[in-house]
Amino acid sequence: MEIQDINQNQEEDVPIPKIIGLTGGIGSGKTSVAKLLEEKGFPVYYSDTEAKNIVNKDSVLQEMITALLGDKAYKDGLYNKKYVAEKVFNNTDLLQQLNALIHPAVKLDFQNWLASQTSEFVFKETALLFELKLNQDCYKSLLVTADDNLRIKRTMDRDQKTYREIEAIMQNQMPEKDKIKLADFIIYNNSSFEDLKEETDLFIDNLNVSD
Repeated sequence: MEIQDINQNQEEDVPIPKIIGLTGGIGSGKTSVAKLLEEKGFPVYYSDTEAKNIVNKDSVLQEMITALLGDKAYKDGLYNKKYVAEKVFNNTDLLQQLNALIHPAVKLDFQNWLASQTSEFVFKETALLFELKLNQDCYKSLLVTADDNLRIKRTMDRDQKTYREIEAIMQNQMPEKDKIKLADFIIYNNSSFEDLKEETDLFIDNLNVSD
């Protein structure tokens, strides 16, 4: 994968955009906020979506994942998400090894994307912002959060999963109280979509003021 040197921006006297890490647990509304930010003209890099594309397109990465998880990691040439999820769900070491393979590839892809951006602020959407310490590479971090029961209900309605299935996923994620301590900005998504839009607008105002 060929990566453009992001220092080219400096050579052309174009400021390097400030990266805002956007994160949130399952059912928090992180993606909704990302879409609202895009509507306001902010570029958003969807790390989780791009990771899904990269594991299917990067042949070297495919070989490494197969070596780690076995031939069933790919089915008919495509990433076998269900199989992989089952393999790593209760195996923290294996999950960390998998992330150690995927994360560098996504990081390179993000750097290439960043090199083409000219906005003052760009957003890097990722579920694992704090878990992988990606916030250390960001100018600021934004956490979208909501009460646990509300997050569970949203995910049940969206993904047709059971309460216990979602609860198990949440238990394997960093606790919200720990994320709140690490975040520079927080949007609480416990009400209506209209309220979420207002909270997002307020965040944008505060972001510009803090700069």
